[in-house]
Amino acid sequence: MSETIQTSGGAMQVSAMVTGLDTPWAFGFLPDGKIVLTEREGQVLLVTPGEGAVTLRTPPDVFPDGQGGLLDVMVPRDFAQTRELYFTHSKRQGRGSGTAVTRAMVSADGTALTNHETVFEIAPGSNGGRHFGSRIVEAPDGTLFITIGDRGDDATAQDRSLHNGSVLRITRDGEVPSDNPFVSTQGVQPEIWSYGHRNPQGAAFDAQGQLWIIEHGARGGDEVNRIEKAANYGWPVISYGRHYSGRSIGEGTTKDGMQQPTAYWDPSIAPSGMAIFNGGSVGAWAGDMFVGSLKFDYIARLEGSPLREVEQIRGDSTQRVRDVRQGPDGDLWFLSVGNGALYRMSAVGS
Repeated sequence: MSETIQTSGGAMQVSAMVTGLDTPWAFGFLPDGKIVLTEREGQVLLVTPGEGAVTLRTPPDVFPDGQGGLLDVMVPRDFAQTRELYFTHSKRQGRGSGTAVTRAMVSADGTALTNHETVFEIAPGSNGGRHFGSRIVEAPDGTLFITIGDRGDDATAQDRSLHNGSVLRITRDGEVPSDNPFVSTQGVQPEIWSYGHRNPQGAAFDAQGQLWIIEHGARGGDEVNRIEKAANYGWPVISYGRHYSGRSIGEGTTKDGMQQPTAYWDPSIAPSGMAIFNGGSVGAWAGDMFVGSLKFDYIARLEGSPLREVEQIRGDSTQRVRDVRQGPDGDLWFLSVGNGALYRMSAVGS
């Protein structure tokens, strides 16, 4: 399956690389050209472009729970030496569940995952299957940043005795880095880097090493946030959206001591997955953000100062876009939940 989509960067050929996926959530590129891909119900696929996909044996032990299940996958920069992958997923915690991080190794023959170890899980106390967050990215210094949603309990995003509604920073072994902002603050979870988030499902570093996240608002108020150490991003005290019932949220759109979003959407596009383009196959897109829309079936391109959405890349392939990443080939790749497929978007004639 393929189609041609007209974009600001020229005509793009969008080709299906894998089809028949069951609720795909994330993917990552291995140094040998293969692609690792997760399905929310718990399957891990290893894709060889042009040849198909195999399902790896012994995936992480996950607890499917509403929006939870097997979620993000991160390929560390040293994968060629370690063969390690990191997964985020929902994990049973008493009567509820929480976001956890599991490390596993790809077997030498590429057929299974081995040496599983859950290196981190959030503090227990959440019920229901909503707002797991769950993006995981590797920082330039080798630490890991994980996004955690408020678990559908708004007020917990301001309760730092829980991990809910936070961006966390840990080492690859799940330890707390000594320079985290709340290491010495009594009653605060020491993994917290920033807080006051609703449900961040996109995360990426730009070329300068700055972390950005994308998070779901309620009815309006989806946000792009530039993440700063120890900062409070306001949910649910401030927001540019409203509750689904139509009621106002919190105290308005601003409050001293709380960060403003760099950009926001109203109405909500239900953003999930993001990439910051390094130039690659379309030089004019260098530094631009690309964000998948689950609600309106397109890929948003954002640029400028102030940052804003300037283009909607849309076609039959962009049905409920869950993840967006730039491949080592310089092209934009994305996952469509609606089509159950992984796509590659490349310039026509390239």
